[in-house]
Amino acid sequence: MPTDVRFHAVSPAGDATDRGAAPVDDAAWRDGLLEAFWRYERALLDDDLDVLDELFLDDPATLRADAAGVLVGHAEIGAFRRARAAVGALPGPRTVERLHVQVHGPGCAVVVAQIARADGGRGLQTQVWVALPALAGAGADAATAGQSRWRVAAAHVSGSPPAVPAAGAADTGGTSAVWRVRGEPLVVGTGDGPLRGLTVAVKDLFAVAGHRAGAGNPAWLAEAAPAAEHAPAVAALLAAGADVAGIAQTDELAYSLSGTNVHYGTPPNPAAPGAIPGGSSSGPASAVALGQADIGLGTDTGGSVRVPASYCGLFGIRPTHGAVSATGVVPLAPSFDTVGWLTRDADTLARVGAVLLAPADPALPAPTSLLVADDLAALAEPDTAGVLAGAVRALAVGLGLPVRRVPSLAGGRLADWLLAFRHGQGCEAHQTHGAWVAAHPGALGPGIAGRFAAAAAVADEQLATARAVRAEVRATLGAALGGGAVLVIPAASGPAPAIDLAVDAKDRLRAETLTLTSAAGLAGLPVVVLPAGRVGGRPVGLAMVGAAGMDHALLALARRAAARA
Repeated sequence: MPTDVRFHAVSPAGDATDRGAAPVDDAAWRDGLLEAFWRYERALLDDDLDVLDELFLDDPATLRADAAGVLVGHAEIGAFRRARAAVGALPGPRTVERLHVQVHGPGCAVVVAQIARADGGRGLQTQVWVALPALAGAGADAATAGQSRWRVAAAHVSGSPPAVPAAGAADTGGTSAVWRVRGEPLVVGTGDGPLRGLTVAVKDLFAVAGHRAGAGNPAWLAEAAPAAEHAPAVAALLAAGADVAGIAQTDELAYSLSGTNVHYGTPPNPAAPGAIPGGSSSGPASAVALGQADIGLGTDTGGSVRVPASYCGLFGIRPTHGAVSATGVVPLAPSFDTVGWLTRDADTLARVGAVLLAPADPALPAPTSLLVADDLAALAEPDTAGVLAGAVRALAVGLGLPVRRVPSLAGGRLADWLLAFRHGQGCEAHQTHGAWVAAHPGALGPGIAGRFAAAAAVADEQLATARAVRAEVRATLGAALGGGAVLVIPAASGPAPAIDLAVDAKDRLRAETLTLTSAAGLAGLPVVVLPAGRVGGRPVGLAMVGAAGMDHALLALARRAAARA
């Protein structure tokens, strides 16, 4: 039981009267409500899905909300709860420190529980309870009858993150899968600019003065020295008034699209419980999706901003290659690497762009049409393709742009495009980190180690072919987009896969998604991802690809589309 239970009555005029520990007049009514609340709390901690289903009002208008969004209807809430329980994501031990009951009438009350969790986090659980008519067979026991009548008609869950190392504390690793180090804030913004009041989760590749860049690997972190100055991208955000909330986790050396890290764990994806967040900008994406930061500063080499944006239901951008300085960032494949960012809304995405990007080139054409290439669209899973086709139609109407379809953009060479990306990126990754990898046997997880082994095996003739194909891709996309057309493609082949998906299935999905994302990487083009819908309850994103330098135009399109959604 909590240490403090308080009842508050609301008069018809709206004046609230704190009644302290005094109960409402009807003791059976009061006891029945409290018993129902505690029954719900026990069922939640015991993973008793039958009781949880019983205590939520069986109605299509019942609501459950948290930072990931709103579930509507008893059936949808029950399905979410069963999926969450399947991956062990239910709350751990916690204490209800105080319980507030605001009485709105003989059959309605709002219950607010103040929660302290064992991991150091805190939270609030707000529920609207309604009393149903007395159920048959309840018997003469008033308390039992009260228990059976109370149901949750609406619930909202919020909370602070688990405790993580504070600034200056030891970076123990594994304390949080989202943050490697976090402050309150970690670095205060230096300016009073357009990002004042916003917070940034910085991917653990960027130089943050006084802190080490860990690159998602404990051995790398142990050898890293504190940065003498901020990376230019970090400095620009601070100068615009944003605070750095902390340094967020990444996949090892940014060589992954999954968001899983064998050393620090998998950051949660609140938009798709039980699924991966996508990587390698997994920590920033998770922090933004959880509401723990407003901006996720990341990098995108082969989709490391775009894929997490799609999987987590966020907005994200991979800018034109070189449009944002990558100085002070641990590289992977420099001719593919870009500095990108993620946000929960299109307006913030564009505001960050106004800070980090140079002004738009007035000589560039304005967007004139949306281009759909059937060969790229076909890479999406069937359900995802259906959702995205509807999203394209809605986007065209909202933006007032015509849709133009072509049967093929790659001319049957998508497999060659993917291979060129893998060989080109792999060669550069080996040049960048091969010596370190060789000097640290066993330091990398098996998936990342396997990629570096494959990268080391790229032959000279394979690299020569990759460079030739890359030139062809640049020419092909340059011709297709040079007149202001915007290519719209799936941001990923489907929604976020389950964390425990079999390795071979994950590899297949990675290849399908990388085929979609690699084209912009090969050509150095800007891409903006916007949420497009849900498949099986999980988000899917739509990617808008523009000609080089069209970053601001794409951000403006996303802003307009979101305003009309």
